[in-house]
Amino acid sequence: MTETYLLAEHIVKLDTLHRFVHKQCEKYRYNGCDKADITIKISQSDIDCEREKSEREDTLKGNNVRRFADYYLESLAVYRKFSESIIDDGYFLFHGCVVAVDGIGYLFTAKSGTGKTTHTNLWLKYFGSRAEIINGDKPIIKISKNISAFGTPWCGKENLNSNKSVPLKAVCILHRDAFNHIEYISKKQAYPLLLQQCYRPKDPAKMSASLSLLDRFCENVNIFSLGCNTDLSAAVTAFDSMSN
Repeated sequence: MTETYLLAEHIVKLDTLHRFVHKQCEKYRYNGCDKADITIKISQSDIDCEREKSEREDTLKGNNVRRFADYYLESLAVYRKFSESIIDDGYFLFHGCVVAVDGIGYLFTAKSGTGKTTHTNLWLKYFGSRAEIINGDKPIIKISKNISAFGTPWCGKENLNSNKSVPLKAVCILHRDAFNHIEYISKKQAYPLLLQQCYRPKDPAKMSASLSLLDRFCENVNIFSLGCNTDLSAAVTAFDSMSN
């Protein structure tokens, strides 16, 4: 099954065994006649590798081993191959949620289960039509003269994503607290968590390139730490500091 898509400024030809990933990518379909920049072909061995990786991670964490369907694992294989193919062009995949207000993006990241989606939904509620989610889980970040964030089809269980890009104003590390407070933090303070949230390829050369991109990312965006509750005022607290 072969279709072509426009993902983060790259024309991508997907040759897969299952239809699921094509349904995911539907809003990114490319109907032009230009030659593909990237061709991704998935084999059963790619799917099996994803299954082994998932089972190994569950075992290491002491969790029950999850049993995923081949079509889902194939989607993971596609996004992994895509993420690695764009690193040399100055793009990397990041685990976080990007919300835009008036066309300007703000990136929230945290350990899984902290409440990124809950917080960014407060932005949607507060700002109404001025705000939208660009990606709820795995945006692509572009490093050039300016920092941009792109929506992707891989966007978390809430399926929140937009087929567009926005300039990125700031990044915020989120944690829960009883009251709302936000502080500017240094690259040195933020780097360990940001590194965990950045896609890290096994290939040493690709990993070196990813670290270079992350360094440039940290040097060109303001970084904040936000302690917040689920009150609407949390969005106001975050936006007032991050937008300035």
